[in-house]
Amino acid sequence: MADGAEGKGKMNPKAIALISGGLDGLLAAKAVMEQGIEVEAACFVMSFASRDLDFFKQKVREACEDADIPVKMFDISQEFLEVLKRPDHGFGSNLNPCIDCKILMLRRAKGIMEEEGAGFVITGEVLGERPMSQRRETLNMIRKMSMLDGYLLRPLSARLLEETIPEKEGVVDREALFDIRGRSRKCQFELAEKYGIKKFFSPAGGCLLTDPGFSRRLKDLMQAGKMELDDINLLKCGRHFRLDAATKAIVGRDEKDNAGIIVLKKEGDILLHLKEKAGPYVLLRGELSSSNIEKAALLCVSHSKSKNYFSNEKILYWTDDNNKKDILVGAMERAEVEKIRV
Repeated sequence: MADGAEGKGKMNPKAIALISGGLDGLLAAKAVMEQGIEVEAACFVMSFASRDLDFFKQKVREACEDADIPVKMFDISQEFLEVLKRPDHGFGSNLNPCIDCKILMLRRAKGIMEEEGAGFVITGEVLGERPMSQRRETLNMIRKMSMLDGYLLRPLSARLLEETIPEKEGVVDREALFDIRGRSRKCQFELAEKYGIKKFFSPAGGCLLTDPGFSRRLKDLMQAGKMELDDINLLKCGRHFRLDAATKAIVGRDEKDNAGIIVLKKEGDILLHLKEKAGPYVLLRGELSSSNIEKAALLCVSHSKSKNYFSNEKILYWTDDNNKKDILVGAMERAEVEKIRV
C-alpha cells in the first residue's frame, strides 16, 4: 500500500470517501475532515442507482456542495453488470447483490486512492445498520476482499471496529471518531445538526434492485438471457409485457416514459403509436413477427384513454421515420393484458 504513503514516514493525510448522497457517507467524510484531513469524495454511478441518473448526480453534487466536500463521478455500470450476472455472495431480499457491489466499489476506490496519492478510504457504514451487509463478520470480509485491509476507515462505527493503520499512525484520532451501531438514526441526525448538513437522500431511497417491481422485470430479463445495458435501462420506462421468450413490448405511461422509449429505441426495434389520437408509445423489441406487431398494437389501444372494446383504431408502426405502416386493431382483453404483464 506504499502508493498511499509518503516514503517510509506517515501516510499522506488525505482520504477518498465513498459518497452516494446519503447522510452516513457525508457524516463519515465530515468527521475526518474535522481533523484537518483532506477528503475527496468518489460517487460511483450505475444504471441501477436511480430511475433518473441525471437527477441522481445533480442531487449528489448538491449534497456534497452543501457539505463542502469535493466530489468526482465514476460510471461503473458495465463492471457492475458483470457482478450482477454472477454475484459470489448472492442476493438480498430482491436482486440486490449488496456485498459484491460494496467490494466492487471499494476496489475501485483503492485504485482512485493510489492515483490521487491518498492514504486511506472512508465509508459511511454503520455496524448493524443493515442486516445483510453490515454485520461485523461481513464488514471484516468486505474489508479483506476489497484489498484495503488496514486502510478502510468507517468513522461512524470506528471505535467498535478493529483499529486501522491511519489510526495507529496517528493520522486520524480514533477517540474523535464514533461508536454508532444499529438501525436508529438518532445519532446521525444529531451529527447532521452539528455539521450543518441539510441536503441528503432519504434512507428509504436508493438502489433500484431493492425495488420488488424493478427486480421482477430484471428477473424476467435474466431468464430471457438479455443482460445488456440498453435492455436494463429500458426497465425504468413504462409497463412491460412478455410476448414470447424472445420478445417484449414496453408501453409508455406518460410523456416522460414516451420520451424515454423513443430515446432508448435501437436499430431493429419497432415503435408504435395511435395514428389519429393521443396515446402511449409502444416499443417492440425481439421477434418482429406480424403476430407480435399485432399484439403490441393491441396493447397500444388498450392503454389509450380513448380505447373502445367495440371499435378499432389505426396504429402506426415503424422501424425508421421514413417507412411507416399502419394496422387496424381494437383493445386487448384485460385478462390477456394481465396474463402477459411482467
